[in-house]
Amino acid sequence: MKKLYSLGVMALVLLIAAPGLAQAGRPQTREERIQMLIDQAIALNRAKNLARMAAERENGGLSVYQAEAAMHGPSAESPFVDNGDGTLTFNFVGGPPGFTTPTVESVVTVNTIDWTITMDYNGPIRR
Repeated sequence: MKKLYSLGVMALVLLIAAPGLAQAGRPQTREERIQMLIDQAIALNRAKNLARMAAERENGGLSVYQAEAAMHGPSAESPFVDNGDGTLTFNFVGGPPGFTTPTVESVVTVNTIDWTITMDYNGPIRR
């Protein structure tokens, strides 16, 4: 009878603790969720800026190259893909300052864990 009681208590403890265990690693409070969203927005903006600056450097600097407007505006509206592994890939066009027809396509991947930048493609527009 004592074993059965012990098993019942253990089962009850597991049932009570299970929801907390299932959410381990997830923010628990409203403030933590808000902070996580802020951190993600800051990381996306930093990655966007790093990708744009890599293309500017690769294409000769700001005196001869300008990225499309989406790479200067809100980061959530920039042309990126979240690769799901801590990296973001930006695919954007650019050209001479003040361009109306872009001439260069850049594909840049930024690792948001160690902030390394990889220029995947930089050349004539392929679209």
